[in-house]
Amino acid sequence: MATKIALFNHKGGVSKTTTTFNLGWMLAEQGKKVMLVDADPQCNLTGLILGYKYVELEDFYEKGHDNNLRDGLAPAFESMPKLIGAVDCIKVDGRDGLFLLPGHIRLAEYDVTLGIAQELTGSIQTLKNLPGSINYLLNKTAVKYGIDYILIDMSPSLSSINQNLLMISNYFLVPTNPDYYSVMAIDSLTTILKKWNAWSKEAQKMYILKEAEYPFPEITPKFLGTVIQKYRLRGGKPSKGFQHWVDEINDMVKKRLVPELTTQKMILSEESYRTNGIASDYCLATIPDFNTLIATSQDAQTPVFSLTREQIEHVGIVLDKSLESVESFHDIFDELAKKIDGLINYEDGN
Repeated sequence: MATKIALFNHKGGVSKTTTTFNLGWMLAEQGKKVMLVDADPQCNLTGLILGYKYVELEDFYEKGHDNNLRDGLAPAFESMPKLIGAVDCIKVDGRDGLFLLPGHIRLAEYDVTLGIAQELTGSIQTLKNLPGSINYLLNKTAVKYGIDYILIDMSPSLSSINQNLLMISNYFLVPTNPDYYSVMAIDSLTTILKKWNAWSKEAQKMYILKEAEYPFPEITPKFLGTVIQKYRLRGGKPSKGFQHWVDEINDMVKKRLVPELTTQKMILSEESYRTNGIASDYCLATIPDFNTLIATSQDAQTPVFSLTREQIEHVGIVLDKSLESVESFHDIFDELAKKIDGLINYEDGN
């Protein structure tokens, strides 16, 4: 069974999509088979990987059949007389072992219906197949492609779809930026995740959901850690202003988030973190701003850390500096992917 990792923060602009793409690419580079799921109706991950412009994207959806998340879920949400089947994923150019399950802007239309189903009211009989449908679809598609890891790029919201996605995941990662709003978002997550976990536990007990065509899974998602990124460097370290917010985020994670997750059993053992070199702040990586390389990366549909000198195009000292940055980012993401793989392997072995 593939391992599902949700990348979630209800605060926007924290590089969830970029992290999903870069982390998935690196895990595939390290020999894993990875499926990226674009569950954000903004479809930024889909646009980034396909590299299509608006008209081409429209054509992709109109001509395709079961080639995206929404169409894959349609049998359950549109009461079609057929079972959910595996989606036809997109193979990501330039990286063997990496696949995209594209998103759809109209996925958000399913949010209200799913929300009603997840309220567990008397109407649940007619909606019993919905809470487990996304889990069923992701697993079915992962089996088709022999996937090891499913990385889920989620929207910055507290939608019913996000609630479902996080609670059907085995693990979750919290991307952040070093600023005041990320600190507040971490504080807010302590309340939100407790509520979502309570809902999930109730759903897991319900006979009607266990016996549905798409059973709701018995999973308790575990916190892997945070990733803090998009800050300016000074002397090889975050500048003083950014370091302040890095420290504030780490402090909020240690004092508020982790204690609450511990009571919810949504955290790994201390041995898992320490064995894999993760400090008591649960920060898996700090990643400085990509600066001008991000535009080149997006044009090339390639992570910053895998850009070639031909893709960078510069010459002379500018090229040399850019290649130094590429190598540095490669080291950061290589270590991040190994930590995540190590945490999960350690957990599975104990």
